[in-house]
Amino acid sequence: MNLPEICSVAIVGRIADGLGGLPAMQPECAEGNMRKGLIGAVTAIALTATGAGAADLYRSPSPYAPAAVPYGYSWMGPYLGANVGYQWGTLSNSGANPSGVAGGFQGGYNWQFGQFVVGGETDIQLSDSNDVFANYKFSNPWFGTVRGRAGFALNNILFYGTLGLAYGRGHVDIGSVGEDNLHAGWTAGGGMEVGLTPNWSVKAEYLYIDLGSESYGLTGTSNGLTSNLLRFGVNYRF
Repeated sequence: MNLPEICSVAIVGRIADGLGGLPAMQPECAEGNMRKGLIGAVTAIALTATGAGAADLYRSPSPYAPAAVPYGYSWMGPYLGANVGYQWGTLSNSGANPSGVAGGFQGGYNWQFGQFVVGGETDIQLSDSNDVFANYKFSNPWFGTVRGRAGFALNNILFYGTLGLAYGRGHVDIGSVGEDNLHAGWTAGGGMEVGLTPNWSVKAEYLYIDLGSESYGLTGTSNGLTSNLLRFGVNYRF
């Protein structure tokens, strides 16, 4: 007979004899019951831990936990910057093709609606664009633009198009005699801007600029300047 059966017979025998209480069990019975108790306790702890882990796994997040904020680059707000590039073009009613280095400053403001960015920008440029034709030299010492911008942002990369007004100075020299005119027209183009930090960004931009014709006494005709401008710049957003 094994140990559990011996213990069972001993306990039943005591009860059958009508004893008021059970005396201390035999050592074999005490050892068997202790072993059973330990096994039962370990099993209960394992089941409790498993149940708690499952409850934690499927428990809904605490209503007091802070909400996760999706990452996204902000293009919103005012900015100022500088640029440098190269201008090349054609003077109407002339064989002159003025070209040269141009550089200046720009400023503007962006509004952002999700991935769509719209805004306005103005810039002023100094240029050494010039060319000589026949007996005169034509130059475009400075020009500026006022434009709207609209684009699509892929996080910190902004692709945009731009359209607006252009204005600038035309200058004709024949020997020591010079003549100036103020030209006005339009401009259109596009570019890409890349955010390096929350405040700093760099950009590459192309503009087509059409400065309308004005009459020059020294050339004896009306001349208008159309230019291409490729420039690179940096912006700081406030």
